[in-house]
Amino acid sequence: MKQGFPIAAPGMAIGLLGGSFDPAHEGHAHLTREALKRFRLDRVWWLVSPGNPLKPNGPAPLTARMAQARVVMRDPRVQVTDIEARLGTRYTADTLGRLTALYPGVRFVWLMGADNLAELHRWHDWRGIMRRVPVGVLARPGQRLAAQCSRAAQMFASGRLPATDAPLLARLQPPAWCYLDMPMLAASSSALRARGLWRGAA
Repeated sequence: MKQGFPIAAPGMAIGLLGGSFDPAHEGHAHLTREALKRFRLDRVWWLVSPGNPLKPNGPAPLTARMAQARVVMRDPRVQVTDIEARLGTRYTADTLGRLTALYPGVRFVWLMGADNLAELHRWHDWRGIMRRVPVGVLARPGQRLAAQCSRAAQMFASGRLPATDAPLLARLQPPAWCYLDMPMLAASSSALRARGLWRGAA
């Protein structure tokens, strides 16, 4: 494996949580802990992206966002990474293609909040994402109805796994996805920036 890339063995179930993390906050950590427990994951990798193609303004420097993420998420099962910068990928679909090729036999699960599922149809090759790896969706404030009625949820309705079977998700062939309600926190990166609580954005 290339230097600077996480180590993973075939058969491991690894959740991938991507985003700008501008900044990382307790909501990200809470989602991650729930995903580890409820999807029975061995590890979660935070993929701190160089930038979000759907957002007009660039984020804080990658090094600052990585450092803040490591302060927020202190768990030996979670690794904060800059994989997308190292791979040179811009879109999630491309990142997943590279990772599944680099880590044969590893069972990746793409993790997202319900707000991301609601707008997944705007993502580059979003159908390819759903067909490449299982997807775990965790509810966030105000997005439950929009997420479950979204274009992606409707198109891949046949691949939806009941919440009671969430521990099986990583072992299923995609398209497979599972929507979980969880105790919700209202923290958001945009709110922290608006309140001036994120110096990395300066």
